[in-house]
Amino acid sequence: MLYYPMIVIPAIDLKDGLCVRLLQGKKEDATVYSDDPASTAEKWESCGAKLLHVVDLDGAFTGNQKNFESIRKIREAVSMDIEVGGGIRDMERIDRLVSLGVNRVILGTVAIEKPELVKEACKKHPGKVLVGIDAKNGLVAVKGWVEVTEVKAKDLAIRIQDYGAAGIIYTDISKDGMMTGPNIEATREMVEYLNIPVIASGGVSSINDIKNLLGIKNLWGAITGKALYSGAVDLKEAIRITEA
Repeated sequence: MLYYPMIVIPAIDLKDGLCVRLLQGKKEDATVYSDDPASTAEKWESCGAKLLHVVDLDGAFTGNQKNFESIRKIREAVSMDIEVGGGIRDMERIDRLVSLGVNRVILGTVAIEKPELVKEACKKHPGKVLVGIDAKNGLVAVKGWVEVTEVKAKDLAIRIQDYGAAGIIYTDISKDGMMTGPNIEATREMVEYLNIPVIASGGVSSINDIKNLLGIKNLWGAITGKALYSGAVDLKEAIRITEA
């Protein structure tokens, strides 16, 4: 296995064209942080971010992307890489985002419902397809975390690796947005289980959490959102620690 120096990845969640954060993925618990997502992206890039994580929450909940214009504006505003997820459930949307200049698309629900699409996308756009695995008590949750399946997260991860995905974004949804710290052991197990890059998501609430994640050998990256917007984590400081 290659060694990956961990990077810190700021998140922008889009809902109705606004930059928001949800509490445990509940659409009724949304806090609006900015009405200009592109300027928020510029802010994170100025702090030294090399990759931006963007989620179309309307797409995640409804299956229909409603924030394409905001994604386009973000892409035009920054030069760093962008990964985009939320409601990407057919090849047409994958192609559209790739043609826009999105560096990686994140597939989620379709990994369970349309595995053939994931295989096809990985083949058509090599290196540009990530799969988000959202887990609760080790089981995969789909459709914006509304439904918890009987599929084990590890079992899905192995399948995704075999499909040729460029990496996995692993979220412990019991931790996301709660500012209680990431699930270190579950994340470590996922990293050790796979040969492709794993990005941790959910629960980062302090610089100490970043340091704890750094202790997971070969963890490729860590996404943080709410902690940045609340001021609990300084992005420049987080990046400095990972590059030290």
